[in-house]
Amino acid sequence: MGSQTVPEPVQQPNTKYRNFWGNSPETEEAYYALHGVSGTSGHFTAPSGRSLFTRSWVPVVIPPRGIICMIHGYGNDTGWTMQLTAVFLASHGFACFAADLPGHGRSPGLRAFVPDLNLVLADLKDFFHSMRSRPENQGLKSFLFGESMGGALCLSMHLSMPADAWAGAVLVAPMCKISDKIKPPWAVQMALRFVARFAPTLAVVPTADLVEKSVKVPEKRVLAMCNPVRYNGKPRLGTVLELLRITDELGSRLHEVSIPFLVLHGSADEVTDPAVSKALYEEARSEDKTIKIYDGMLHSLLFGEPDENVAMIRQDVLTWLNERCPDQHEIHIEGM
Repeated sequence: MGSQTVPEPVQQPNTKYRNFWGNSPETEEAYYALHGVSGTSGHFTAPSGRSLFTRSWVPVVIPPRGIICMIHGYGNDTGWTMQLTAVFLASHGFACFAADLPGHGRSPGLRAFVPDLNLVLADLKDFFHSMRSRPENQGLKSFLFGESMGGALCLSMHLSMPADAWAGAVLVAPMCKISDKIKPPWAVQMALRFVARFAPTLAVVPTADLVEKSVKVPEKRVLAMCNPVRYNGKPRLGTVLELLRITDELGSRLHEVSIPFLVLHGSADEVTDPAVSKALYEEARSEDKTIKIYDGMLHSLLFGEPDENVAMIRQDVLTWLNERCPDQHEIHIEGM
């Protein structure tokens, strides 16, 4: 069975979401139009038969300068807050594509249950390939973009593909290792591994409140909790064990990373460890690599920080992309 993407109507945002951003339009379509972006959503059926809810944001005025394939973090989704970054990048000429991971957002599956990230990677590869293969996108440079767990998946995807498959990667607080500050004690981990053999879907793993530890601005913390499709329960046993597996594997393969990359991390991040991002920068054999550690910032760099910090980090991302994907028709949409 071939892969396909089925369009779906754009949803009207929650009132609290709209009011937080001041005089934003009352629909997503109007918000996109304000920034010169066309946004669509749908469902992609991979050759495996599994389905993913997908979104795209593309510039409407000029042909795309490049492609950005985005992967969100654990418990999150492609809408609500992540798409603010996508709209910003699309308003500057980059076609952005993303999918809700299985069990996340509006994709099928038990909420936040991801027992096999290799299957997730396979479906994401198929989806991204279908987007990159569109006639209007052929010949354009393609970049990966991942936040937290999404950053780990970007690196895993890179390591499982030819070295020149991607022009680069933007890694925002990548989960190359789960921070010891939120990881359960060793004895608890051993007990959880035993129980997971019989009940992998149990949501019983003790962890700190991730929103509390990720989002600095109190009003934004409330907004993040209002996301109707965000998973706010305790992590499931099978998911935690899979995250430990993939991060342990990545930690041992940092020296194999050869993709050009920009890694961004807050020095006060207690969800993913900035020291591991520094190790990635030091150990990777990439000739083109950049790291930025932001003093005092938390895990949610592109949403949870004060607006002036978010604007600065967005600009750092855009500058890095512009340097590797120059275009004589540089554009800027007011109001972002």
